Formats: sequence, C-alpha cells, structure tokens
Amino acid sequence: MNSRLKFYGWGIEGTGLDEAERTRMLRFVADRLGVEPHLATPPQIADIQLRSPRIKAPGAIAHVFRDDPYERLLHTYGKSYPETVRAFERDFANAPDLVAIPSSEAEVSAVLDWASSANVAVVPFGCGSSVVGGVEPAVGDRYAGVVSLDLRQLDRVLEVDETSRAARIQAGIRGPAIEAALKPHGFAIRHYPQSFEFSTLGGWIATRSGGHFATLYTHIDDFVESIRTVTPAGVMESRRLPGSGAGPSPDRMIIGSEGALGVITEAWMRLQGRPRFRGGAAFGFPDLFAAAKAVRAVGQAGLYPSNLRVIDNEEAGIYGVNDYGESLLILGFESADHPVEPWMARAIELIQDHRGRRHPDENAALRWRTAFIRMPYARELTVPLGVINGTFETAVTWDRFEGFHTLVRTATVEALKEATGHSGTVSTRFTHVYPDGPAPYYTFNVRGTPGQLLDQWRHIKTRASDALLAAGGTITHHHAVGRDHMPWYREQRPALFAKALEAAKGVLDPARILNPGVLVP
Repeated sequence: MNSRLKFYGWGIEGTGLDEAERTRMLRFVADRLGVEPHLATPPQIADIQLRSPRIKAPGAIAHVFRDDPYERLLHTYGKSYPETVRAFERDFANAPDLVAIPSSEAEVSAVLDWASSANVAVVPFGCGSSVVGGVEPAVGDRYAGVVSLDLRQLDRVLEVDETSRAARIQAGIRGPAIEAALKPHGFAIRHYPQSFEFSTLGGWIATRSGGHFATLYTHIDDFVESIRTVTPAGVMESRRLPGSGAGPSPDRMIIGSEGALGVITEAWMRLQGRPRFRGGAAFGFPDLFAAAKAVRAVGQAGLYPSNLRVIDNEEAGIYGVNDYGESLLILGFESADHPVEPWMARAIELIQDHRGRRHPDENAALRWRTAFIRMPYARELTVPLGVINGTFETAVTWDRFEGFHTLVRTATVEALKEATGHSGTVSTRFTHVYPDGPAPYYTFNVRGTPGQLLDQWRHIKTRASDALLAAGGTITHHHAVGRDHMPWYREQRPALFAKALEAAKGVLDPARILNPGVLVP
C-alpha cells in the first residue's frame, strides 16, 4: 500500500471517506447548505508549476536536502481550510526551496548553522497536520530562501525507564509508532489528539497539543519530563525531574513555541499503564445548557473521567448520532489499576440528578467518535463544492459560559450570513472540562461563493474570534497559535511578555531564521 502523505489533503494517498461516509456528507451539503453535490478531481503534481529553488544545498550536507516536486508540495501547507482551498486552486507559490530531512541531531545542527550564515529561513515540520497555518513557509522577502526541516527520520523510542515510567523518544515519531514501541513494556503515553495517526511527538510539544481525554492528564504539558532542543545558538536540554521549583521552567518556554525558538529533537515523556478496566455511558439532554450543568457537577466532583464530552443537538445530527433532537453527553472512565464502577456510579448519579436521560443506543458514542476521527477527510469533497468550513476552540469559566456561548454563537451565525448571503450551521461540543470551566469547540459550515471563499472565511473567523475575546474566552485552547490566530494572540498576551519572548528569540536564534512570523515577534 502507498505510504506517501497527500500534499493537498488529509492522510495517505489513496485513502479517504468510504462510500457510505461520502453519501452522508454529500446529503448534508445538499440538504442543509443547498449545495449541488458532485465529485472533483484533486490536484496532481503535474498540474502545478513550482518556481525554481532560489538556493542550493551546501556541499558538505547536500545529502540531507531534497528539491523534488512532491517533497516541496508536501511541505507547503498544513491542513487548515485556507490552505486546502489554495491547494485545490493549485496555488503553491510559497513552496519551500528545499526540504531538509536530517537523520541525526548533528545534521539538524548543521542545517541550522548553514541557514544562519546563508540567510535562509527554516520552518520545522513534523507531519504537516497543523490546522492554524503553522507550517506554511511564507517568510517574506528578507530571506535568500526557505527550507522546510522534516524530522521524519528521527523516529525511534530510544530508552524506556520502567521504574520511573518514562521514555526517551525522538521528536519525528508518529503517534501509532510510539504506541507500538511502548506496548511490549505495558505502557503508553495515552495522548490522543484527533491527528494522532498523522502527527508527531515533536509536533505535539511544539503546538502544545491537547489530547482526547476530557479531564486531568490530557495536555502534552502533563506528559513532558524534559526536552532536548537544537537552536542556532546551541543545544538546550532540561533536566529529568518529577517536578522542580527552581525558577521558570525551561520546558514551558519550548512547549507551544511552534518552532520559533528551536527544533525539538527528543524528549523524556511520562508514561501511563495500559488500561485494563473501562466503563462508559451516554446520556441525552434537551439542549447544550442542560447538559453543561451536568458536566459541571461531574467535573467539580473530583472524579476525573477520561471522557466527559458534550455534543450539542446540531453536531449530534450532523454526525448522524441522532436526528438533531437532543444533545449527547458521553461519559467514560478507564484505569490500569482498579475497577471503575464506583466512579461510574457516582458520575451517573450526578448526571441523572440533572435530568440526563440514559441513551438507549449503546453505539451512539462510538458513532460520534468514528465520525469525528474521519471528519478531516471531508474537506477534499466539500472545498471543490464551494463549502466554507471552519473550527475554533476556546475555554471560559463556568460563571460566564451561558452568556459567552450565546454571544459567540450569535456572532458566528450572523457572520455566515454577512459573508456569504446564506444561512449555514454552527455546532458546538465540549472537548475538555475543568473544575472552573469548559473548553467549547465550534464548527461552522456554509455555502460560499467560488472565487471569494478565502475572503468570506476570513470575515467569519474574524467575527468569531473578536466575539471570543469580547466574551472573556481564550483565542485558542489546544490548536496552537500559528498564523491564523496570531493577530488575536498578540492582542491578548501581556506587552511585557511579548518583549521577553522576543528577547529569548534573539538569544536562541540571533539571525531569526526559525519559523519567522509564528509566535514572535
């Protein structure tokens, strides 16, 4: 089977939605968005004219670099909506001049040394699943050229400390390979972002990834024990410790830095035992606010379920869980050590105290999860149809939630109409839950105007993002900042922090070659 990643969409070449999934998706765009369905041919390498590379690989490390069309196309875009639109328009104007694929940390250092001396920008690349414009090599005119630095060959679990339950893992390894390597030891990281199959450890750390678990240990921050980072100024490695109060954490500076401060080459990661005990249930509620009250009760009870997720009426219908009739609350517990029935029983009691109806269909949660994981493939169908699709995720305290949700949803609904002249869909789910607030995730779909899709998408995102901040939420919860969120991120971070971050950039990357435009200045 072909193992090459698509350069224009999600996953491996030759894969995508199956016939039943395509039928359901095309029925949705026809019935709910008024779009006439048809299938379009995706871009082919022969369709695209790339500019000639502006730079040449240095002789001493020329074997590290590639300039063939496939590699340059693959490293042009991530998987955001604007990038997919431009890919289907065959617009790859910002393709990197070269792609570096080092096989060792020494070769990473050599690439950075050469780039610093040659005024070449470098954009680190894991597996290209960024949905916020984090990997596109758009660096402006001040550089002689740009290199995409792909870590795919740094792909091993190097060491497992079974006593401390930690492993030293190279940054370019993908999620499934980590799982396979740790399984014989009885461990896993238990970090499962939606992009798990097509994302890397270094990408999780660099983008401050959020995993699938709804409470407790879910952010990549929780699993990092130490990080080794190659910068143009040298190698920076933090100490392996279970915790330390010795000043600001060096790991915290690298987690979420998106390749702007250095290239993560490996990390010691805390491990979890593989679960032996599980329990789960699903409940129906008339609307999102009713379900949210039950979620808050469970979230504040100290039970820490692995899954405590709400899918509102609209999203439940779109994903085929029900007929838009009620919101779905999905509850789950797991443990490697002990049965989970007492925790399940108390959580169910709290949910039923808030009038949650035990869902009669035991497969409802599985249907939603399957549709959720498969959803990224849909853009290859919907973008050529002129459908505008987007997501944004946030977090807000419980005391603000109902007013926050009303304002954000209203602003987004209005923005769909303003931008396109059409009504669309806006759906919501909770991805993570904290004792002090939820992390709502919004998805919008609307019929757009061919030739104007990007302007219309930007209008919708701008209105929604402005509403998020005005209502007291964060601009992003677990999708990193990238270029798409940068204007709002700059507004919400303290001015002195921005100066401190820029100073750190100046020390670690004096020539400012690393991922220019992301995170700093």
